Amino acid sequence: MDKILSLLEKNARLNNEQVASMLGLPVKEVTETIARYEQEGIIKGYRALVDWDKVDKDNIMAFIEVKVTPQRDFGFEQMAERVMQFEEVESVYLMSGGFDLAVTVRGHSFKDVALFVAERLAPLDNVLSCATHFMLRKYKDNGVLFGAEEPDERGKISLC
Repeated sequence: MDKILSLLEKNARLNNEQVASMLGLPVKEVTETIARYEQEGIIKGYRALVDWDKVDKDNIMAFIEVKVTPQRDFGFEQMAERVMQFEEVESVYLMSGGFDLAVTVRGHSFKDVALFVAERLAPLDNVLSCATHFMLRKYKDNGVLFGAEEPDERGKISLC
């Protein structure tokens, strides 16, 4: 895996000088490489991981398993494209196993998400079934721990 991509994936706030220093590369090379990755669509964007539980109590996330009938000559592509258009949808994945699409949805309440599934997602042509799983608590996301208290080193006594 590319070392520049690995560093940026872990911390997108690193600037080009920091990345170059960490990898022992010239800043110009790092700058040109990142620009090329952005232009080629390898780097799709930069995001912050937010603990919404600390900010907004009216924030519900759900994972929805969707079984669909694939379209002739298109497979699952057209269905995925239709599902992606809904503003509530954060991600769509083609899956192997017991269902076809894994859809991540965000809403303001359990009712909002349930109505989205019942009134907008499930009625789509070729949707055979949906199973909704509400996220109750986030423990870890993209390698970052959530909800864990920072360790307090002040109370520890070292014995020789």
